[in-house]
Amino acid sequence: MSGQSDYAKKPWLNAYEQSVKKSIDFKDILLPQYLEESTRNFPDNPALIFQGYTLSFKELNEMVAKFAAALKGFGIKKGDSVAILLPNIIPCVVAYYATLKIGGIVVLNNPLYADRELEHQFNDSNSTFLITLDLLANRMVKLREKTRIKTIVYTSIGDYLPFVKRLLFPLVGKKKGLTADVTPAGDLYKFKDIISNNSPDYTQAGVDIDDVAMYQYTGGTTGVSKGVMLTHKNISHQIQQIEAWFPAFDKGVEVMLGALPIFHVFGMSVSMNLAIRMGWANVLVPKPQPGPLLEAISKFKVTFAPLVPTMYIGILDHPDLEHTDLTSIKGCFSGSAPLPLEVINNFQEKTGSIIVEGFGLTESTPVTHINPFNGVRKQGSIGIPIPETECRIADLEDKTREMPVGEAGELLIRGPQIMKGYLNKPDETKKTLTRDGFLCTGDVAKMDEDGYFYIVDRIKDMIISGGYNVYPRDIDEVLFEHPKILEACCIGIPHKKRGEAVKAFVILKQGEKMTEREVIDYCNTKLARYKLPVEVEFRQELPKSNVGKILRKDLRLEEEKK
Repeated sequence: MSGQSDYAKKPWLNAYEQSVKKSIDFKDILLPQYLEESTRNFPDNPALIFQGYTLSFKELNEMVAKFAAALKGFGIKKGDSVAILLPNIIPCVVAYYATLKIGGIVVLNNPLYADRELEHQFNDSNSTFLITLDLLANRMVKLREKTRIKTIVYTSIGDYLPFVKRLLFPLVGKKKGLTADVTPAGDLYKFKDIISNNSPDYTQAGVDIDDVAMYQYTGGTTGVSKGVMLTHKNISHQIQQIEAWFPAFDKGVEVMLGALPIFHVFGMSVSMNLAIRMGWANVLVPKPQPGPLLEAISKFKVTFAPLVPTMYIGILDHPDLEHTDLTSIKGCFSGSAPLPLEVINNFQEKTGSIIVEGFGLTESTPVTHINPFNGVRKQGSIGIPIPETECRIADLEDKTREMPVGEAGELLIRGPQIMKGYLNKPDETKKTLTRDGFLCTGDVAKMDEDGYFYIVDRIKDMIISGGYNVYPRDIDEVLFEHPKILEACCIGIPHKKRGEAVKAFVILKQGEKMTEREVIDYCNTKLARYKLPVEVEFRQELPKSNVGKILRKDLRLEEEKK
């Protein structure tokens, strides 16, 4: 490409706020070393806060070292995969950092997933160790037979609570469905027992910064989730990029709202890892619904709040908002879907904070673009590339041809946060990473003359429902398995609360009958709840190409015209 191309000139650098560096002298620091550094600098500062239970940086570092010792004791070695199936609770953070400390590979999994989805991810990642919740333990013991997992450790939401709450939890937790009895089984252990039975091992395994640190699963248009191979460099340099973008926030003084799920790459980097790096208290919220979010923000005086649009909308709609003080918030980061201007204005007015919208993908750890915090924030824009991130807009058919400024094409991105590739999928990796290291995002975008980027459409048919990525093909394949269904195709439709939701178009086999409820209930046995269709339309035929491929885009167009 010509060095004088519009994208090579990086017009976005002129939009950087004055205190943001245009380049970064990256340090090859491993994630557990960030924790050790914050422990040295802020040993008694709160690191994690859960329902009022506080763990200081010194205590967190010690717990990580104890779990690292336990993993070694179970025979987990450098390069072994450790699956984590947990919401935002203290053991989730501990297991993540302990695994990286011993040189293991972290495999974060969504606790809402159905067994068939988890089975694929456990096997594809070759996971041999699992840490999960008591609510899921009996299920996971049964599922273990279909995987290579040998050891299961389980924890409870009630394990780390303030004294009074901990006393009441066995009774209250049962009533609210927050805890469950676990049937004894071989190679099944309690997290708290393991922590109390092990002495801390602070040794950092010798790993190369370019070694794979984790497999982060993402869906695909094929319907089979892919393991994105993220290296220690990817996750470490990403944190340094985000830190550089927010120079107004000092180390050791802010309070992070840990509401984005850690099992999602957005929550992992922007909530958990950034807070550890910066020596901030992280208020963990396992169920990020409006009530708990309001309580967490007001009670613990949160100053930095990364959220997805559904969370902002839910907070503004909640009846408790009027008598809840949210003025501690200074900065908010929004991603995963566009945030309506009305919501931005209302939230900023209620809190006195600034919301910056950004963009990213699992394959980019995830952040690539953010609007300036103290600078020009353009409505509808995903912002500008963060330091050391290159972008260009390429022709949809010819990736080597750049599109002129203002014209749409595929968004291509290069930087230290871009994945190594897809696990066990060399062909998919070749399709997604160009020879010169650019990630083909599959998103149609354009850049304006100031270097701000805008997402126009998705090449991929992904639906973003309540901040979660939903791939229509996942649901299509489940529907195809039903003995009464001949053909099916799913699309995203607007949804007041979730942003988007799934609509299924179904053709039944001749002579068969089904109701909308039967289709949804059937999906409920196979899929996570947020993937379930909210509408089902029965058809006699579906639009198809001349080679017989169902045209999803035509269904979307039909729906838009209604």
